[in-house]
Order: sequence, then C-alpha cells, then structure tokens
Amino acid sequence: MSDAIIQASNVHKSFDNIEVLKGINMEVQSGEVVVILGPSGSGKSTFLRCINQLEEMDNGYITVADQQIGYVFENGQLRYASTRQIAKQREKIAMVFQQFNLYPHMTVLENLIEAPIGVHKHPKQEAIQYALHLLEKVGLKDKADAYPSQLSGGQQQRVSIARALAIKPKVILFDEPTSALDPELVGEVLETMRDLANQGLTMIVVTHEIGFAKEAADKVVFMDGGVVVEQGPPEQVISNPQHHRTQAFLSRFI
Repeated sequence: MSDAIIQASNVHKSFDNIEVLKGINMEVQSGEVVVILGPSGSGKSTFLRCINQLEEMDNGYITVADQQIGYVFENGQLRYASTRQIAKQREKIAMVFQQFNLYPHMTVLENLIEAPIGVHKHPKQEAIQYALHLLEKVGLKDKADAYPSQLSGGQQQRVSIARALAIKPKVILFDEPTSALDPELVGEVLETMRDLANQGLTMIVVTHEIGFAKEAADKVVFMDGGVVVEQGPPEQVISNPQHHRTQAFLSRFI
C-alpha cells in the first residue's frame, strides 16, 4: 500500500484557451520534501493552487490524505464539493505565498491565532500557547505583540510560515517563499524551512533556490511547458540531469 499523502493524476488546467498544465502526474510521500524547479510560466504555481483548490482543475484528480480534493463521495457518486466542503478539505493543507499576506491591523500573535480560533474553533488559550510555541520555533517569540509593518520582509515571511503551521496541516505548500525578499533576507527564511524539513513535515516547495533543493529535498521535480520533464533525488536531477531542458535550465544557476 502506498504511503503517498498527495497523489496527482493527469492534472490539466487552462486559462483563456492557454493550456498551463498538460497532464501532471506526481506522488508525494508522507514526510517527504519535494522541490519543484522550472522556468517562469512552466505551471509550478498553478499546480500548487490546484492542490489547495485555489484553482479548479479541468481534468484529472488530486488526492490529499486519501480524499479527492474538490469532490465528495455522496450516495455512491462523486460530486463537486460545496464551498463549505472545500474549506473543510483545506484544513489539511497550508500554503505560504510569495507575498506575506499578513493582516496589517493585527499583531503577529493575532495573525497566528485568527484561523485556529475563527475557522477551526480551537480554544483560545490553546491557540495562543501553540502560536507562541511556533513563534519560538521560527525565532520570533519576542515579536508576538509587534505589527507586520514593524518587521523586516524576512521576519514577515517567517511569521507567515508560523501562521501556516498554526492550523496543524498535514501538508504545507510554499509558492516561491523567498522571491519577494531582498537577497540578504533570503537565508533566514530558508533556514526556517530547512528546520521544518528536518522535523519530517510534508512539504512541496516551488523555488529557484537550487542550494535549498540540494540540501533539503528528498525529491526534485523539474517542470517546463506544463509537464513534468524529470524527477528524482537531487543528486540525480540537479547534479546529473538527463533531459536537455533540465540541463539548459540548471546551467543558468550552476
């Protein structure tokens, strides 16, 4: 029996008759760190958004923890999930975006406890204690009462990561989490992500940070033109790529 927590099969997605995903097949094991590399426009972010149902697939399916995302099985038939049912499915999945998306009028602590209390109905004191634990984990416990505008970009992204963890997800998706940061701030965010990888969290990371992929990934997937061109362990895909498209892409970085 497969230990896969995410399975994607023949996933297609088009925007205005432009096919962005052309049949993506991918499997992510529980506790695995998968890094997706590829040029801009290759469909990487769209694929992440399909996993989290921020985009609806045109064809194919994705399961997370054995549940088909975007659908429910009722009365012996597979039906489109309602908005409420999709929200329930998303409880298993957290996402960290390029932009930090923190609520500017809330403190760091308030940002972390908003979803656990308001959406997931966790007891307030329990949510606060867990939020403080997460802030300590990302090195920002002393910033609990600060507002986002008082933090650097790197600190805001680390708060975003802590906020994603606050709902205790089974999977966390990272969509180019360092691309909006000044170069000197990238390292602190990648260090936080390395720590999470070492703790056995299931992660899918879209990034151009080749060093992170080499150090932290269990599997590297190279996408181009809406398809998976090559995938395997980093020592294979990064250090010894087989496909000419992978070779051409990596030659810009190595």
